[in-house]
Amino acid sequence: MLSRFRLFFLFFTGMIHAQYTDQINSNRPGASIGAFAVGKGIVQFEGGYEYRKYKHQDYNNSTLDGSIAFLSVRWGFLSERLELTYQGAFMFDKLTNKISSQEFVYKRKGFLQNFLGIKYLIYDPFKKEEKINVYSCKANNGFKIKHLIPAVSLTAGANFIFDKNHPYPFGDVFDLFYRSIFFQNLRVPPDKEPFLSLRGVLATQSHFLDRWVFVTNFIFDRYLTEQTAKSYILTLTHTFHPLWSVYLENEGIISERHKDIIFRTGAAYLFSNNIQIESSIGVNTNTQPSSLFVNLGVSYRLNFHKDFKSAAEIEYEESKKEEKQLKKTMKKNNKAEKKRARRAKRN
Repeated sequence: MLSRFRLFFLFFTGMIHAQYTDQINSNRPGASIGAFAVGKGIVQFEGGYEYRKYKHQDYNNSTLDGSIAFLSVRWGFLSERLELTYQGAFMFDKLTNKISSQEFVYKRKGFLQNFLGIKYLIYDPFKKEEKINVYSCKANNGFKIKHLIPAVSLTAGANFIFDKNHPYPFGDVFDLFYRSIFFQNLRVPPDKEPFLSLRGVLATQSHFLDRWVFVTNFIFDRYLTEQTAKSYILTLTHTFHPLWSVYLENEGIISERHKDIIFRTGAAYLFSNNIQIESSIGVNTNTQPSSLFVNLGVSYRLNFHKDFKSAAEIEYEESKKEEKQLKKTMKKNNKAEKKRARRAKRN
């Protein structure tokens, strides 16, 4: 995510060759994904640990303490516009049931997310190189309306649920209490999330005022089920130092089971061109349940990218080779001519 914040530093270098940048381009630490792919030949790992604390007012303030391991794997293939992506989140929790006079504690574990998809960059406003004004730094770094035109991408794929007794169907960590006692007494079976459902994310990404990036995500999740969910994520980031950036994020979720608004903030540090570390914190506005998030993470990339060469660059290199070969031939011919002239003098 840090490089996503810092892409303006590479505006005149990496961006003219589509997605590849000299520095890691991570989606962390926020929950949104950027519009750009990692670049052809890049294999990237983005992982983290998050502590979550929930309290549900409707269930007599029952609580949940959870630890979540996140892993995202991104691979740029075939072209600079394509990315194969996997996003996984595995949770270990302790759920304390306070509905009755006697408290009950349940320990569970399972996937909150298990998604495989493909991202495609639909529109890239940075495809054409922007001319540099060698006489004015202000002209190069000043605000321009065209910088607000966002890059646009679409990520489409499927969620997979392999556990028949999945403890968090449709992402509901309080599913154990969702059904009323009446339905439980009638032995009505609990809701089960199907093995496969579809997910799509439309992402936009704008760069402005030299040090700001604005990312939006519009998400349609769990299509083909009776519990489809719609959500948005808005992420505003600011780079105040070549190695440091901060972000603010707002996420809204609307589904049959759950409606919520979440706010997050955090910072990221570029440890090296291929490693980023970060931390963030988040809270929500709901009381059904209320929640607190604390996150630590790291992103690492394996760089197998081969530098892109435009047709003009290839033509220029070929002309230089031809020029070099011509000079070599002329030098050889001149040497042979001088040798013949010396022989003629002797005779």
